[in-house]
Order: sequence, then structure tokens, then C-alpha cells
Amino acid sequence: MAGVTAFWAVSLLLVLVPGADWAYAISAGLRHRTIVPAVGGLLAGYVVLTLVVAAGVAALVSRSPLVLTALTAVGALYLVWLGITTVTSPSTPQATEDEYTGSWVGRAAKGAGISGLNPKALLLFLALLPQFVARGAGMPFAAQIAVLGLVHTANCAVVYVGVGATARRVLRTRPAVATAVSRCSGAAMIVIGVLLLAERLLP
Repeated sequence: MAGVTAFWAVSLLLVLVPGADWAYAISAGLRHRTIVPAVGGLLAGYVVLTLVVAAGVAALVSRSPLVLTALTAVGALYLVWLGITTVTSPSTPQATEDEYTGSWVGRAAKGAGISGLNPKALLLFLALLPQFVARGAGMPFAAQIAVLGLVHTANCAVVYVGVGATARRVLRTRPAVATAVSRCSGAAMIVIGVLLLAERLLP
């Protein structure tokens, strides 16, 4: 129990650090009437990562430079593409048709892609979760990893819902500021993607 509580505190601190997930939650809060699909997608991505780590597949991926490089490239290019789209078509909190159009599945898929294709998150799960597993506990190792992963996902749910909802409520009467925030979010996605590529591909 102490291990879960300690991991909860560490996880919450990590989730509170702005990154690509924050950028997408803000964009969803400004562009759409509801943030449920976007945040749900982000959470689904972390659930998948939890299952991957619990199954031990992540350890195999981390030992293969070629697979890890390919994963990093895919995730980074996806972030860059989303960032460019956000910068060129910034979100605003105005009540337009854009709020009511668009597929929930498409928005959820984008969120899952951002979190699930993030190699940094994969390695974070691989390095962090096992440190909080009780070796002598009656619960199997994989089950403990799954519990910790769900704790992290729950932290993400609370923070990202708050970020998305606050973005809409605070900025809906400030279209110019909302546009600037949206473009900054897109730029953040681009920078994160480029840094991921540079870190993996450059010697």
C-alpha cells in the first residue's frame, strides 16, 4: 500500500509537468464542445502502455535499438504533424460548427496516438513502475504493474480534464489569447517531436 501511495505522489508530479498531452487537452478544450473523446484517447494510450509493460514487451523493445528508433520516429513525426496542424489552424472557443463536427473516434485516436506512441512514456513506464513493485507481495509482478499503471492513468484523467475544461472556460471570452495559446500548444508539439527525433537519430 505504501508503494502505491508513493508512486501516486511521484506520478502526479510528473503529470503536472506540461507536455504534448497538455497541448492536446488544451486544443480539445478550445476547439470542441466536449473534451471527453480527446482525454479518453490519451487515457487509452496509457492503458495500452500499462498492458505492454506488464506483459514484458517493453523490455524487449528497450533492448532493440532499431525497434526503439523506429518507434521514436513514428511518435515524433506524429507529434510534429499534429503540431503543424494546430499552428496553421489554431483553435478558438467560439461557438461555431467546428464544435459539433468531427468524429469522436478520430479525436480519441489522436489522443491515443499522442500518449501511446510516445517512446518517452514507454521508457518512463519501464524504468519507473518496477521500482514501486513489492517483490515479496502476494500479488503477481504483472498485476502490480497493472495497478500502478492504472493509478498513473487516473492521475492523468484528473489533470487533463482540468486542463481542457479550464482552457475553454477561461479563454472562451478571449479569442485572441485562445488563438495564441493554441498556437503555442502546437509549437510545443513540434518542438517535442523534433527533440525526440534529434535525441534518437543524432550521434
